[in-house]
Amino acid sequence: MTGVEIALIGFALMLLAIFLRVPVAVAMGVTGFVGVWIVRGSAAAPLSQLKTLSFDTFSSYSLSIVPMFLLMGQFATKSGMSRALFQAAADWLGHRRGGIAMATVGACAGFGAICGSSLATASTMGQVALPEMRRAGYSDSMATGVLAAGGTLGILIPPSVILVIYAILAEQNIAKMFSAAIIPGLLAALGYMIAVRFMVMREARGLALPKVPLRARFRSLLSVWPVIMIFALVMGGIAADWNWAEEGVQALFTPTEGAAVGMVMTGLYGAVTGGLTWKGFVESVLAAGSSTAMIFLILLGAQLFNTFLAFTQAPQTLAAWVGSLGVLPIFVLLGMLLFYLVFGCVMDSLSMILLTVPVFFPIIETLDFGLSAEATAIWFGILALVTVEIGLITPPVGLNLFIINGLAKDVPIGQTYRGVLPFIASDLVRVALLVAVPALSLMWI
Repeated sequence: MTGVEIALIGFALMLLAIFLRVPVAVAMGVTGFVGVWIVRGSAAAPLSQLKTLSFDTFSSYSLSIVPMFLLMGQFATKSGMSRALFQAAADWLGHRRGGIAMATVGACAGFGAICGSSLATASTMGQVALPEMRRAGYSDSMATGVLAAGGTLGILIPPSVILVIYAILAEQNIAKMFSAAIIPGLLAALGYMIAVRFMVMREARGLALPKVPLRARFRSLLSVWPVIMIFALVMGGIAADWNWAEEGVQALFTPTEGAAVGMVMTGLYGAVTGGLTWKGFVESVLAAGSSTAMIFLILLGAQLFNTFLAFTQAPQTLAAWVGSLGVLPIFVLLGMLLFYLVFGCVMDSLSMILLTVPVFFPIIETLDFGLSAEATAIWFGILALVTVEIGLITPPVGLNLFIINGLAKDVPIGQTYRGVLPFIASDLVRVALLVAVPALSLMWI
């Protein structure tokens, strides 16, 4: 058999194992180990690779950003920032039809700016906003749909752990990836608010609250100043590292240092306000450590599987084959995004990125979209992130759907499925817009 045939068989067996509920890290790692053994003809080859990859992966300085952003999100959750964000958004938007649902979207976007995790954003905001939406007369399907969709803003609005992983795999600048995600993230929040407005008009539900006086609205903004300050300092300091350095301005800090600053500031805020107790601190460290271990184990399995693909030369062969077809690059890109949409229904976003980037990225590099190599890589990374994000709310196994359904145990999952459909439509429109206008992702690059 040729290397490509071996790679295709390995890929199919790995997907089968994942569908049979084998842990993703195990499925990728075992397939990669056995694949390297078969290709190289010796058990010593995968053992040697496993030793080297383990050290290279777990000692990577760039990956130290992951546990710090996860811990930052845990501190933000324990510190009560979510309630302040929701209250401020409700004061500004609550007097409109559908205003509480729009406030939920806005609060999710604000919380995502200091969290970086979709599941944490959905879970935290669900506890705050779900009772308020029910009290305002929203249907169960709409309330749970808003929360499931709003939670996805946690991985789209920087800082985002998924973007960090993509930047490392594609060897791109993390700071530039973060900056490229800001406008798509804001478009997502705007699109969700438009979807809310459409749903309210159709269902004639969602009471408008009494209008809050302007002075009280500005006072509510003061309660979220820690979120604004932390986001501005972390993102501003990271952006300075690549945007101002050429003009002689000293960068504030690197992305890794920025993550450390955000983590410390969020923890200090929680400690000073009393929201982060010693018990909460211990729980935050354990939760962040558990999530980091899971991510690193999946990453190690992916590295071993990617080594297997590299030995078969399948990515290079596939890239050359696609280039020889004479198909317009945009159709190749659309095919990849369709793959993400379909498999996002049954796989989580991190696994999708780790599984596909080593295969898709070499193909993208050979295609001419009229952009520089760096711009193409960043644009594709944002498109991949936006598309796998849709999988978090796509039936039947969108993770956010089950997180929210776990909070609203009395709501049938079918109602949550129906409630999220307008937001999926909004996401598809946003993907089309980002494909048609790359400048939306590259404006600040």
